[in-house]
Amino acid sequence: MIRLRVRIGVPGFTLLALLAGPSVAMSPAAAATAPSPTVEERRLDQAVPREILERSGFDAVPVCFTRALGSARSYAQARQVVVRQGAALWKRAVDRAQGRGPAAGDLSRDDDRPLYWARLGMTRAVRTWEPSFGLSEEQRAALLDELERTSRGQTAVRYPGGERLKRVLVTGFDPFTLDRDIRISNPSGATALALDGTVIETADGPARVETVVFPVRWQDFTDRTVERALRPYLKKVDLFTTVSQGRVGRFDVERTNGAWRGGFPDNDTIGVTGTVPVDDPASQPQWTTTTLPYRAIVDAETGRFPVYDNTSVTEIPAGGTQPVVRPDGPTPGSTARAGGGGDYLSNEIAYRATLLRDRLGLHDVLPGGHVHTPVLQFGAGNTDPATGTVTDPEFVRNRLDIIAQVRAILAVAVEQAT
Repeated sequence: MIRLRVRIGVPGFTLLALLAGPSVAMSPAAAATAPSPTVEERRLDQAVPREILERSGFDAVPVCFTRALGSARSYAQARQVVVRQGAALWKRAVDRAQGRGPAAGDLSRDDDRPLYWARLGMTRAVRTWEPSFGLSEEQRAALLDELERTSRGQTAVRYPGGERLKRVLVTGFDPFTLDRDIRISNPSGATALALDGTVIETADGPARVETVVFPVRWQDFTDRTVERALRPYLKKVDLFTTVSQGRVGRFDVERTNGAWRGGFPDNDTIGVTGTVPVDDPASQPQWTTTTLPYRAIVDAETGRFPVYDNTSVTEIPAGGTQPVVRPDGPTPGSTARAGGGGDYLSNEIAYRATLLRDRLGLHDVLPGGHVHTPVLQFGAGNTDPATGTVTDPEFVRNRLDIIAQVRAILAVAVEQAT
């Protein structure tokens, strides 16, 4: 490790290279006073994230952001920088995925990982910034919130007018289980980038798709990030689906979602167990259900992966004490321990989105639910994270096929939902 004693000319940052990985260390004085990066942000110091950023041209994003942030002379100016550059990152990632502009690197355009790692470089810059004008904890948290929302497309949902145009809302996720394999990509996030702002032609007419992406962190969900992002749009759309990565070799349309967190560690290696925390818990149901046209989706020819109507849940039966797997769904009065999509954040986003649908009085009029994609797999011979490459032809093919099949599933759902 090379240790530098110089200061980089960016106000508020002892070393600009704090975003560049383990080749540069902060000075002891700066390390003692600067807020610490999160577990998720510290993974930027590994070789794979740096390679992904370099091979996509996104390595310049955190550097340019850090310079712009360092030039801010007030909280208001800093907020302007965060909002502008957060939105620009989302647009850049969407443009790259959809073939607009130069690829700026040899990674395939469908790759969702440059957005993920570049965003972490930006949040790390905000978290460790110490401007001369001072920044309260509340102000720093507000800047981080703005950056998260703008760089995830949550402030960019736009549906043009026109009665014939159906409106579809789709959500995706960041990569996760990164300590198992830091190379991992999430096909739901890649799908969100590929479909954002696009129009799907269906037998019932065109459908405009808008997308947003969510973090894999329990605390963000506790803080109601899902409801905050989706509430403004559910009364305006004709169909919504949350999407995440599920099982190997198959799609699942999850019939039932459960009000339980199973504790699997998130991207900050934090595990949380207990009932899903929501507003007005006294009226909280143990289960919510899909209103997607699941039978039509399962029966349609949408792509090379089989699609299943997944009805299984895990419950504690009424009067019981031990969890029981129910292949055909929950029994009356039971307590949730896992929905069809499990007990992690994919189940929780489905539960929160469908509960919001129901509390808005839209259960009988708005098709919505959750779709699990196949696990995105690397090619044979490239499965060992210690020796494997960050991409390969089969990996890219699998991701493209998953994206195309989600698009086809949406087309079927729109046609059947009218």
